[in-house]
Amino acid sequence: MSDATLHATHQNPDDFAVQIADQIESFLVAVTEVAKGDEPDSAVPFLLLEVSQLLLAGGRLGAHEDILPDERYEPDMGPEPDVDELRENLARMLDPIDVYSEVFDPYEPRRAPVPARISDDVADIIADLRHGMAHYKAGRTTEALWWWQFSYFSNWGSTASATLRALQSVVAHVRLNQPLAELDGLDTDQGMGDDTLEFEAGKVMAEEIGTPLGVRPVT
Repeated sequence: MSDATLHATHQNPDDFAVQIADQIESFLVAVTEVAKGDEPDSAVPFLLLEVSQLLLAGGRLGAHEDILPDERYEPDMGPEPDVDELRENLARMLDPIDVYSEVFDPYEPRRAPVPARISDDVADIIADLRHGMAHYKAGRTTEALWWWQFSYFSNWGSTASATLRALQSVVAHVRLNQPLAELDGLDTDQGMGDDTLEFEAGKVMAEEIGTPLGVRPVT
């Protein structure tokens, strides 16, 4: 299935596969545009919207019965498209708020928060979704749905959920005029140490990150 036939008129717009593919393609296109950096002032609001909408598709995949691929072994898709440029562009745009803390599994008792990056998360989600989209565009619809459902449970679902919470938190802090405490040297190449985050005494005021990222406080 080529790009030209991805949305061919003979496809039933009410078909589950078509709707899921449309939602995923919309996310891929929109986030790729955001990562170009042409409108950095709108990066956080756009990402908040797009990740929210993507999770609707994920929820539908999660609630659906198990999808089984047509073939026992997944066809070779060749080299995966590189997402490093997208990752790096997002990291530059989101630098003030890129790193956040997340509890990996809320059902594991006494699990310490782990550091994560929004830019890494979004790039990883893009890679998962592109893999399934390659199957879909090649006409392997069931394979695409199987991959999207499997990777929703195993990776991109939890990643997107964590990313959404981080983005929502940024917007909430700014809109409610609540200063963000700057993480004390937190980065993704180190552990958290104690079960709780250590915060610096200095505050990153909402205005300092809100205006550059296109989020304004409630007046």
